[in-house]
Amino acid sequence: MAYCLEIMSTQAINPSHGGSIFGHRVIHRDREDEHDNYFVQQRDTIGRLGLSTLQKVTAAFRILAYGVAADATDEYIQIGESTAIENANDVARFLEIGERRGFPGMLGSLDCMHWTWKNCPTAWAGQYAGRSREPTIVLEAVADYDLWIWHAHFGLPGSNNDINVLEASHLFANIANGTAPPAHYVIQGKVYDTGYYLADGIYPKWSTLVPTIHQPLGPKKKLFAMMQEACRKDVERAFGVLQSRFAIVKGPVRLWDKHVLHDIMTSCIIMHNMIIEDERDEQVDIQSWREAPAPEVDICRDERIIFEEFLARHRQIKNKEAHYALRDALIEHMWEHYGNSDN
Repeated sequence: MAYCLEIMSTQAINPSHGGSIFGHRVIHRDREDEHDNYFVQQRDTIGRLGLSTLQKVTAAFRILAYGVAADATDEYIQIGESTAIENANDVARFLEIGERRGFPGMLGSLDCMHWTWKNCPTAWAGQYAGRSREPTIVLEAVADYDLWIWHAHFGLPGSNNDINVLEASHLFANIANGTAPPAHYVIQGKVYDTGYYLADGIYPKWSTLVPTIHQPLGPKKKLFAMMQEACRKDVERAFGVLQSRFAIVKGPVRLWDKHVLHDIMTSCIIMHNMIIEDERDEQVDIQSWREAPAPEVDICRDERIIFEEFLARHRQIKNKEAHYALRDALIEHMWEHYGNSDN
């Protein structure tokens, strides 16, 4: 280390050779221009400096790392809730793309990935071993059309199946609490206000999930199953791209601490999304998309009413009748728009 520092200091004092290797010419790569304008401190209309780069980055990492509420960042680094929350417009974008792909109200596709834990402690090996007979840790994720992962729940033992992971995750917490961004759309003349996710056949029949149909009978259901499975591949492709970009989450991990593994997976997903966001405008040309307002939350002082409303929303999420009604409406919608009555 001392030798390397001595070389660096010598080069800094006497950079006559022009590069890090003697005799090589210097290539200017415009590193100063490689940045995201979102994190640049700017002035407002009256010339006052806005939020600093440190404030914006700190707020983002506190929300991602600690799961704090968006308005909690206001007390810590003086950033308002409307600045920290931008997912209402993300939901609007998902709805626009989902409708173009034949699924009005779709917010992405849901699935799980198992990460092999090579150095799992022996005492935990039985708990973390699943179908593969090797200890694994489960990542539950929701990805959209361009492989952007906007929900991730990581850490459950590999002995759990997708349903167990779903029950333990926070995917529908905002819906149950009444704080989810609005998702208004119409199918077959009926207005819906809660989005849904595409999933494979193991997932339960909830009003917020649309699994595929195994062994579909009839042309309508066959068309639905074909289109559903094609769109559902988004999350599987996202897992593949994530693993191809970061080899550490592809092969067996050799670390011991679960918290370190969580930080590694979270960091890889964040960097994956940064790449996706940087390339998004080049991949998809969206002329216009509906802009959703932020959710309005009424503050109720009666704890009993709050709890009853929470239970009602929770029951609606798991409403099997609402699930079949939504699925049947989607089947008819797709047949009207993409089906061939001659078949």
